[in-house]
Parts: sequence; C-alpha cells; structure tokens
Amino acid sequence: METPPDASGPPSQQLGLLRWQFDLTWSLFEYHLERIGPDDFLWEPAALCWTVRRAEDGTWVPDWADSEPDPVPVPTAAWLTWHIGWWWGVAADHAHGREPRGRNDVVWPGAGEPTVAWLRALRGDWLAALDGLTAADLEATAPFPWQDDPAHTVAHMVAWVNAELMKNVAEIGQLRLQRAATPQPTPSP
Repeated sequence: METPPDASGPPSQQLGLLRWQFDLTWSLFEYHLERIGPDDFLWEPAALCWTVRRAEDGTWVPDWADSEPDPVPVPTAAWLTWHIGWWWGVAADHAHGREPRGRNDVVWPGAGEPTVAWLRALRGDWLAALDGLTAADLEATAPFPWQDDPAHTVAHMVAWVNAELMKNVAEIGQLRLQRAATPQPTPSP
C-alpha cells in the first residue's frame, strides 16, 4: 500500500492525505459494489429494519424519523445507499457551490446496477469538487454538515465525508457478507 501524504504540512498536503484516504475507502467500497446483487439491497436482516419502499408513483421512499428511534432500526443496503446519496450529494452540492438538494429530493434509483452506477457518479462528482479546491478553500468555514460553524473548515467537511463513507461502506459490506452466509429459503415447486 502506498504511504499516505503528510497532513501536518500546507493545505496541498492536507488535501493529498484526504484524497488518499478517500481513494482507500472507495477501493474497499468497490470490492462490495462489484459483488452486490440486486437481491442484496432489500434483504432485511432483522425484524426491525429501515429500508426503501415503493410509493404509488413507483419511486422508492426511505423509512425516516426526525428523531432517532430507540432501538435504532437495522438499515438495509438499499436504505444505506439512499442515505449515502443524500448526505454525499448534499456535501458535493456545497463543495461545488450549488443549491443543496433536500432529503425528499433524493430518490433511490433501484436495486442492482442503477444504484451502483448512481454511487459511482456521486464519486465522480465528488472528485471533481476535490480537484477544484484551493488551499484557501480548505481553510474556509465549512458550509456543511455544521451549518457554517467557524470551528470547522472545508478540510473538516472533506474528512467527514471520508469518515461517513467509511462507516457506510463497512455497514453495506457487513450486510452483503451476512446475507451471503445466511441460508436462503428454497422456493417450493
């Protein structure tokens, strides 16, 4: 594995380290994206799950609560990929200076290749944002997820994206592995 850049130096080194960490996390995600099947997305590993459900118009709507339930529902891979699309899309909107999308504006594209392609497109959009950042940008106040708190810089936002993606990748990977190791019922003739 390549040695990560030193983050104690100037902002260009900070961005180099953040980009290295992102690329490492994405490579772990690709491992699962290359192996996840359409049936994996909506598999519910527990009785209490958050997932996405078909609306009358055919779109997928995520389960949601404005305050976190107790106990917290186990998310499906479908819900997790929708969640990534929401928070990462909003982070990219801020990084590009676009009007950030609302949670209800983020529509999950569906199980299998549509979601994999969507996630890869989000990666491309994020990399374009990272490639456009300057040293001054990295030191500016982050517009998200801390709503313009001067204690957090754009560099913090980029690090947060890496951490959030790493967490969600691990969750999706664990769900995929668990489903693969769980005997599936045989359909009756």
